[in-house]
Formats: sequence, C-alpha cells, structure tokens
Amino acid sequence: MLQHKSAIEFGIIGLGRFGFALAKTLAEAGKEVLVLDNNESKVKQIRHLTENAFVVGPLDKETLEDAGIQNCETVVVCIGEKIDVCILTTLNVISMGVPRVIAKAISHEQGLVLEKIGAEVIYPENDMAIRLANKLIASNTLESIELKGNVTITELKLTSKIAGQTVLEANLRQKFGLNIIAVEYDGNTTTEITPDCILNKDEKIVVIGKNENIRKFEAFLAGKR
Repeated sequence: MLQHKSAIEFGIIGLGRFGFALAKTLAEAGKEVLVLDNNESKVKQIRHLTENAFVVGPLDKETLEDAGIQNCETVVVCIGEKIDVCILTTLNVISMGVPRVIAKAISHEQGLVLEKIGAEVIYPENDMAIRLANKLIASNTLESIELKGNVTITELKLTSKIAGQTVLEANLRQKFGLNIIAVEYDGNTTTEITPDCILNKDEKIVVIGKNENIRKFEAFLAGKR
C-alpha cells in the first residue's frame, strides 16, 4: 500500500452491499475514492473504478495509516453489522484527525455510541424503509429525506389543486408552513424561485418543513382537505 500525501475526497471502509454501492456511485461521479476491505474478490470488483482499493486485514490504527485513510476529507465506515469492529474502527479514524467521519449503524444503541465518539450516524435500512413508507402513504410523494428536528425535504408531484397558480398565489409558507426550495419549471428544475413562477400539474416541487405540515400539503394535493 502507498502512503498517500495529498487529500483524497472520500474513504470507504467495508464493501458490503451498502459500501460497494456507495463507493461505485462516488467513483462513477468522478470523485476520488479510497476503498478498504478484507475481501480480495470485492476489492477486485471495485478496482476498475478506483486504483486506491486495498485488501486489509485487521482495521487497527497502523493498518489504516498505512492505507492513507488519514488523508481523506470524509470517511464512511460501512461495517455496521460487526458492531465492535465498527465502533473501534470509527474511533481509530476519528483519532487520526479525519475532518468528517460517517458510520453505518444497524441499531439505535449502536448509533448512540457512534455519536458519543464523534461520528455522524446513518441507518441505511431504516432510512430506506421510511422513504418507501412515505411513497406508499402518499401517491404524490416522489422522494423524501428525513432531517433532525422533525423536518423533512420532500419532492412532490403537483395536482390540479394547485395547477396554474403562481408561487405567490399558492402561498405555501402562509398556508402550510412550508418553504419551496426547487420547482420543475417548463421541464427544467430551478432553485431560483420567483413569486411569478407558475406551478403546473404533474410537474415537481421540492419543499422543506415540519413533517406534519408536509402531510397536510400532501392531503391537500390529493383532494382530501
């Protein structure tokens, strides 16, 4: 392994389904990615996308330093199923001074420990379940991202309930407590929202706000209120 001296955008530790998909997506987007896993066949599969893919044994501090993980701007630890290994590896990466460390967790308890040692925590299966549930609950919901504080960013398909109105006329901030952050306008998506932007049926709108307010807006679009 090489001791990397220049900064690398992303480090991925663990090539399970989540880690492999993450590394592949980042690499295909042109991002520089450093990948570590103890499975040689998985490392070979990703090596055509990044030359910085290494087979490692124990994920101790010495091994991580030898791989150059300390030179990454963001490291994602994708070994949530092995709870003890996940926590110790995350602790080692944090202690090496990596600016941003994200760790995958499979339980709330594991997540609490990871947060205590200074990592950002993600719950992939839980997050995907919430996104699917939101789609099933509201037919107009296209995508949804849960944030802290009971706040959600949601992409919705507009219906005849609001079609033809301008952003000013719709007045979502006053009526529903929502802020529009993007609109599909004439087939193009824009984040430069003006009061005279017209909202058309079957086009998309992205809003941010409290979960309960988004639910009210979804019900309105569906003609349930």
